[in-house]
Amino acid sequence: MHGLEPRVAVPGSDALISGDGSFRRILVPIRTVRDAVDTLDVAARACSSMKGMLRLVHVRVFDPPMRGTGRFYPETVAQAAAVADEALPLMWGYGLVASTSVIEAQRGEIASAIARHAAAWRADLIVMTRRPSSAFWRFVMGSIPDQVMRQAACPVLAVHPKSARKRPALG
Repeated sequence: MHGLEPRVAVPGSDALISGDGSFRRILVPIRTVRDAVDTLDVAARACSSMKGMLRLVHVRVFDPPMRGTGRFYPETVAQAAAVADEALPLMWGYGLVASTSVIEAQRGEIASAIARHAAAWRADLIVMTRRPSSAFWRFVMGSIPDQVMRQAACPVLAVHPKSARKRPALG
């Protein structure tokens, strides 16, 4: 194996992540663990081949304050922390060094918050789930992974989840 650089194959494509050691800090934004199973697997394999560390991030979204009121959060602080914490044992199962973080972002500013957090944490790579949506909706609104790709200072790998029929049940 001496002289060969490790490579990680991206599921469902011919793409390879080079193992030159440049992706040691991998950020993985997750909305829910169920939606991110395939993404977590790709990130874990990339991280283990690079002997790196993972940061699992959940974005706690708030709606802008209305006049005379404060921010409205659809989830509590504990619920937001539980999303990232639920994925942590999965990464430990791969034998990885992983941590979690919850960041807050106004609805519509999620991609910017992820890109800022990646820069502050000095991420070398962001691995995200690309949820299925219509081409029209992506054209009109843009997807969060597309927005992160435009704003992040590091490479972004968008993973298309397998169909729910093919995915093994969690827990």
